[in-house]
Amino acid sequence: MYNASVTPSAGLLSRAYAECEALARSHYENFPVASWLLPRPMRPHVAALYAFARTADDIADEGQAPAAERQRDLSAWQRRLHLAVSAAPEWAPGDISGADRGDRRGDLILTATAHSIRTLDLPLRLFDDLVSAFGQDTMTNRYASWADVLDYCRRSANPVGRLVLCIAGYRDQALDRSSDALCTALQLTNFWQDFGRDWRAGRLYVPRDVSAAAGAREDQLGGTMLPAEWTRALGACVEFTAACYGEGRHVCDASSGELARSLAALAGYARESGDQHVSHMDARRRSPRIRRAGFLST
Repeated sequence: MYNASVTPSAGLLSRAYAECEALARSHYENFPVASWLLPRPMRPHVAALYAFARTADDIADEGQAPAAERQRDLSAWQRRLHLAVSAAPEWAPGDISGADRGDRRGDLILTATAHSIRTLDLPLRLFDDLVSAFGQDTMTNRYASWADVLDYCRRSANPVGRLVLCIAGYRDQALDRSSDALCTALQLTNFWQDFGRDWRAGRLYVPRDVSAAAGAREDQLGGTMLPAEWTRALGACVEFTAACYGEGRHVCDASSGELARSLAALAGYARESGDQHVSHMDARRRSPRIRRAGFLST
């Protein structure tokens, strides 16, 4: 059980959640876009979740540090969260406004995240899953099959949906399963949108068995135009992703109010964006707008 009796001061909590919300607003991904469509009482907790995950992702992906060093830093970030949640003596943020604190932003993020975990009884293992996926990013840059990609999504994306449902007060296995499908679809959409950037960074998420079936080889990449073989491979990936969106519809239909609308708007936006991006990878396009489409139109 969490030690709910240990609560930071109101002033500290206010600063901690404000830091998380500022971090979420400063990034462009779909996650913070959708978070501002959520019911207002959920937003600070979702911002804390995002800030925790964003920081872990940055540790894994940013800079030129060796993989072993990034894995060590991720383990330290995970350990600090566990200490904060348990309110162990080793965790003492104290007056984190002081210049002597080595990681003021990190302390604030962990203070907010730990408070959300304790007060809402959020499963800590889901945060551990996120860190596990980010750690995998430091070691794995190719995936042999859909099973491998989906195992990554199970830890990198699906925990976010389950935690958002918990924050909203839902505890339902059917909703969790549908949320997993939706979050996997959103993660896959991000992969196909970022195909070129990931390739330049040395990473490919298209399963090798999919690219092989399309006759796509890595030595075909690097030019200004996407080869036809890779267009076919990505097309197959988009079809697979569309099926995941279909399985994720239940969580939008079964949830209610602002949460249902925000999930549907995010899914519709991401799916439209991903389809359009793959269809026009070599053409100039404008960003699609969030609209009542896809999950909201029927």
